[in-house]
Amino acid sequence: MHRAAYTVLHDWTNRAVPLTVRRSSKSRAFLWSSRDYSVVPPPRDRAEKEMIDRILRVDHAGEYGANRIYAGQMAVLGRSHTGTLIQEMWDQEKKHLEKFNEILAESRVRPTALLPLWNVAGYLLGASTAMLGKEVAMACTVAVEESISEHYNSQIRTLMEKDPDRYTELLKVLKEFRDDEMEHHDIGLEHDAESVPGYWLLKNAIQLGCKAAIYASQHV
Repeated sequence: MHRAAYTVLHDWTNRAVPLTVRRSSKSRAFLWSSRDYSVVPPPRDRAEKEMIDRILRVDHAGEYGANRIYAGQMAVLGRSHTGTLIQEMWDQEKKHLEKFNEILAESRVRPTALLPLWNVAGYLLGASTAMLGKEVAMACTVAVEESISEHYNSQIRTLMEKDPDRYTELLKVLKEFRDDEMEHHDIGLEHDAESVPGYWLLKNAIQLGCKAAIYASQHV
């Protein structure tokens, strides 16, 4: 009976956990061990689980929203000279989102229930700013990527203060994605984002919306 129960449990974990994070072992006492995850360690208590869930949920939402913004920009500017540059940044965001999809599945964390809203809002923001010109689209990129980078930095500080050795792999992901977002931010500045009339007003308005989206995605 014990062997049968083990077999069922083993089959279930093989289906639930991606192949890349499985580890062969002749004996397992628990469902999760220190070698059964690739990025996020299994939570030690409820408080840690809630913290990690919030981090993963909001980061996934942010990358999802960024993808929709670039999709909107490409719908308008895809055939222009700026289209190639936007596509390159969008391709990086697609990889970010794909990675967080994997991490959420691995860690059994549900995405925010607000994804349908971010789907529409992100696309409209990207398309509407692009319709006002490539410089306005770049101003939008600067505002959004700066907000995401600052949020990644905040998460990195939190994890470093708690236990950098425990969160080594997650920190690597956050730092890599933070650096990509800052690169996009700098690209926006290099392509005349600040030349837009009312740039600071537009930037602050977009970033206010980003902060509201971050707060909502953490809690819903």
